[in-house]
Amino acid sequence: MASVPQQNGSDDTVAHMVVCGDDGLAHRLAAELRGVYGEQVTLVVPPAERVARQPVVGRARASALLDRVSAAVTRAAGNGNGNSADGRVTGAGGGRAAGPPGAARLLEAPEASEAVLADAGVERATALALVYDDDETNIRAALTARRLNPRLRLVLRLYNRRLGQHIEALLDQAAALASGGSDEETEAFDASTTVLSDADTAAPALAATAVAGTTKVVQTDGLMLRAVERPPPRPGQVADPGLCTLALLSATAGDPAGADGSEGSGEQGPQLLPDERAVAAASGRGTVVLETVSYAGPALPAGRSVVPLGSLLSPRLRWSFAGLVGCVVALAVASMAVTDERPLTATYLTLLDLFAINNPAIGEPIGRQILQLLSGLVGLLLLPVLLAAVLEALGTFRSGSALRRPPRGLSGHVVLLGVGKIGTRVMTRLRELRIPVVCVEGDPEARGLATARRLRVPVVLGDVTQEGVLEAAKIHRAHALLALTSADTTNLEAVLYARSVRPDLRVVLRLYDDDFATAVYRTLRAAYPNAQTRSRSVSHLAAPAFAGAMLGRQILGAIPVERRVLLFAAVGVAGHPQLEGRTVAETFRAGAWRVLALDTTTPGERVQTPDPETDAPDRPSGLIWDLPPTYVLRPEDRVVLAATRRGLAELLGRRREGAGT
Repeated sequence: MASVPQQNGSDDTVAHMVVCGDDGLAHRLAAELRGVYGEQVTLVVPPAERVARQPVVGRARASALLDRVSAAVTRAAGNGNGNSADGRVTGAGGGRAAGPPGAARLLEAPEASEAVLADAGVERATALALVYDDDETNIRAALTARRLNPRLRLVLRLYNRRLGQHIEALLDQAAALASGGSDEETEAFDASTTVLSDADTAAPALAATAVAGTTKVVQTDGLMLRAVERPPPRPGQVADPGLCTLALLSATAGDPAGADGSEGSGEQGPQLLPDERAVAAASGRGTVVLETVSYAGPALPAGRSVVPLGSLLSPRLRWSFAGLVGCVVALAVASMAVTDERPLTATYLTLLDLFAINNPAIGEPIGRQILQLLSGLVGLLLLPVLLAAVLEALGTFRSGSALRRPPRGLSGHVVLLGVGKIGTRVMTRLRELRIPVVCVEGDPEARGLATARRLRVPVVLGDVTQEGVLEAAKIHRAHALLALTSADTTNLEAVLYARSVRPDLRVVLRLYDDDFATAVYRTLRAAYPNAQTRSRSVSHLAAPAFAGAMLGRQILGAIPVERRVLLFAAVGVAGHPQLEGRTVAETFRAGAWRVLALDTTTPGERVQTPDPETDAPDRPSGLIWDLPPTYVLRPEDRVVLAATRRGLAELLGRRREGAGT
């Protein structure tokens, strides 16, 4: 086992966090903890020569595709700098510099054995993340770590969600027994266990990118909080404050050349959590406003969709039956006039003649005989109509269990490429948001096709690189394209073809290779300056959720504001003198923290690790956002607040010297 000495002068005796993994998620998680939260991190990874890295398929093919994009850049005169493009690379190659990073230590070991965990300082660590690609490896290391340090906060990456729920309960019970069974002591050191899946945590951000064009979102209690950057209001214009104003952007935020260097150039930097006086006094500065986007869609069906009775028969067959019924009524009325029978008797005789089960009308009046012949003729016409109705109903039931085709006239939808592990989660999220979606999949045995069939989502089966496949998905009338297949070049080729059809189409690419993704993003941004391009990596989107769980279950997420960061946390009021017994207005501290909402759900109703397979998307939220400023916080209350890192550390009583803002 090779070891790299600590950097930045860190010391093993200082509380730190440990990250163990064998893929890109471990590195991104360590960077998130250091760069965003300023934590001291020990990273345990396999030796460099044994790290398995997913290959990028077709390097030569990728180069040819980039040549096509470069040619488009040449044709786009005057747009070579790409400054007018909206967005930055956050999923590939681009990191977030949010304050002074913490210290880092690197250990190389093939697996997280007891000796390796002890060498990493697990006995003195505050949190441990096990993000290996194998569930058994993570579980074995978690059991060992819980024995070495019962007060350790554990975060596990597991694909088997049902097993993860049992492991989470088991490790939490072990921590409670180690503390002597005291709930107060267990809560004091927060030895919680959180089981996460990178697919589940990345899906909401990918869906939000397609809907809102940004990943600055935080999921809480069935709601999606979205931070929106707004330009300075024009003279006489009243800006919508949303839920609240989170930050005032720096004076150079509107200048792409000076935004990144605003803090060190003497310009006024971003101001987090400003008060009303500061917002009113700010002129010519953009703002970051908090908005909510709730899941408004209906509950997902538990089984297959029921075929409506009205869709069993086509309009032609309905009109045919209506005509036959009219003929029967006319014959019954004529029979009443000829035979002087009562209406019921006349109708009964007409039906007997219609089905050819009545006696011949021999010796009866000529009018009765003519009506019997006409009824038999109508009966002959009824047989093929009945047969066609039976065959059409059977076909409708069979198509009800098959994949749907995109309906005619569909527009404003999202085209989703790939319904694997990630694509299936994103498809479910889009369905919850009631966003129309059309999936494109080349594998007829893909794991997400069953979910698409159950949710009645249209699917186009075919190779997305072949001509006509995207046209079948109505790409020319789509709102956005989500390319989430596992092949980088397939995603890129699909995006290039879609952009040739719709140059202003919003696209989101899932690219694994960081350097390749950075080059693709910059080139696409320069070639199509009026379109919105996003390059996303699943490991980068999942890292904030894992980092938040390592800081404690109260952390809901983080939103970057230029070079700083805002944290969102759910905190109990009891034990915090800055909150308990004070009004909402009195608890607000500019630049430190601000109470946003009151959580009225009971502890048993709070879902710490939501399961997209079982949790209802339209579960009513227990958060009250329009709290009056005079509301007095009680000890039993639980609030959702926005805070800076330093402010939250002070509020939770774990402030460290030299922590960044």
